[in-house]
Amino acid sequence: MSKDIRIKKGLDINLVGAAEKSTAKAVKSNTYAISPDDFHGVIPKIVAKVGTEVKAGSPLFYSKANDQILFNSPVSGEVVEIVRGAKRKILSFKVLGDGEQQFHDFGSKNVNALSGEEIKSHLLASGCWPFVKQRPYDVIANPEVAPKAIFISGYNSAPLAADLDYVLTGKEQELEAAVTALSKLTPGKVHVSVQNQGSPLAKVSNAEIHTLNGPHPIGNVSTQIAKVDPINKGEIVWTIAAQDLVIIGELLLTGKYNATRKVAVVGSSVKSPKYYEAIIGAEVSTFVYDAGVDGDNVRMINGNVLTGSTVAPDGHLGSYVDTFSIIPEGDDYEFFGWNKPIFNKISYSRALTFSWLFPKKKYDLNTNTNGEHRAFVVTGNYEEVFPLDIYPMQLLKAFTYQDLDEMEKLGAYEIAPEDFALTEFVCVSKQNHQDIVREGLDLMLKEIG
Repeated sequence: MSKDIRIKKGLDINLVGAAEKSTAKAVKSNTYAISPDDFHGVIPKIVAKVGTEVKAGSPLFYSKANDQILFNSPVSGEVVEIVRGAKRKILSFKVLGDGEQQFHDFGSKNVNALSGEEIKSHLLASGCWPFVKQRPYDVIANPEVAPKAIFISGYNSAPLAADLDYVLTGKEQELEAAVTALSKLTPGKVHVSVQNQGSPLAKVSNAEIHTLNGPHPIGNVSTQIAKVDPINKGEIVWTIAAQDLVIIGELLLTGKYNATRKVAVVGSSVKSPKYYEAIIGAEVSTFVYDAGVDGDNVRMINGNVLTGSTVAPDGHLGSYVDTFSIIPEGDDYEFFGWNKPIFNKISYSRALTFSWLFPKKKYDLNTNTNGEHRAFVVTGNYEEVFPLDIYPMQLLKAFTYQDLDEMEKLGAYEIAPEDFALTEFVCVSKQNHQDIVREGLDLMLKEIG
C-alpha cells in the first residue's frame, strides 16, 4: 500500500539545460581513476600496486579502519599510477583499460536462498559495500551494526538531476534482486520512495513504497527518513542510491561487477544535454565533448549544481555521480548589482527580485555567489526552505563552535551535508553550510562514534 510523503517547505530551482531522454554511449576512456576522497573518511591501504593487472571487480585498496571494506577497479587493465598529493596522501588510483573488458567472476546467486550474513559477506567480498551508506554521519555503513531500516530514494529533486524513472527503465530484475537482498540485512523495513507509481522502483517487492510530493529537497533521503522513521540517538539507518542498486543487482544475478551507469550531462553550457552510458572513473572528456561545451569559461561539476564538486576537463567521473553539470563561470561582477531590480536570476527573497512571480521560468545562472562571506545574519530564510523538524541556524552555529551536546539535541544525527544545500543557496551571509556540517559530523564521529 502506498504512503505519501508531502512537504511544503523547500525550493525548486529551475535551470536551463535539462537532459533530453536519449542515451548515447560514451567514448571508451583510456584511463579510469578511483579517488579515495569520494568515500568520505576512508584512509586507503593499497592492494594493487603500480604494474598490477586487474579485472573489473578486482580490489584496488581497502579501508584502514575495516579491512573487509574493499574498493574495486571498474575495468580490467593495468594499474599505471597511484597519484599522491601533499604528505603522500593518495589522491587516486589510475587504471589503463584493456581493449576488451574482463570481469572477475563472483558467481551468480539465488537471492531467495541466501541468509542475511551470506549476502553481507558477498557484498563485502565483491567490493559493493561502499555503495551502502549510513545515517548518522553520512559515511560508508559499518557492516557490524544492523540498521533499524534501509531507505532508497527513487527520485532526485535537485536542479537538473538525472531522471531516475528514465535511467532505471529496463532494470527491473536487477532492482528486484538488490532490494530482496537488502531486506535480509535489516530487522526493519526497506523503504522505497518514488515520485509516481509508474517508476520501475515502485514495482519491487519486499519493500514499503512511498510516493513523494513537494519541492526540493523532497528527493533527499534525509527528508524521507524524517517523515517515515526518524533517527534517535543510538539508532542506525542505511541508504543506497537508486543506480547503485542496479550494480548490486547485476552482481547478484550474473556474478559480474559492472560499474556502468547512465550519467545526465546537463547545464546551460552544454550544447546537447542528454544521457551517456559511462563507467565509474571514466575521463569526463569521453562524454563532455560529444555533448558539446558552449564557451571556454565554464565550470564542470561532478554532481548537481548545489552539492557537486568541481572537476577539471581532464578529470574523471566520481564514484557516486549520475549527474554531470556544466554552467558558466561566475567571475564577472555587476556594477551596483545589489541596488537595482533583478529579472534574470532566481531568489528566495522578494527584495528587488521578481522570480517569485514566474515559478515555472527556467534560468541561466552562473557560479557567482552575488555577495561575499560575512557573519551569520538572522533572516528566517533558512527555515522557509528547510523541511526537517530542526532549527537550521542554531544547528549550524553549534557545529561552528563545536558544542557536541547542542549538536545532539538539535538533531545532528538526522542530517547530511546535502540537506543544507538550499540554506546555503539562500544564505545572505554566503556561509559554506555544507562544509560546516561536514566538519561537525566528522567531529561527532570522532568524539562520540
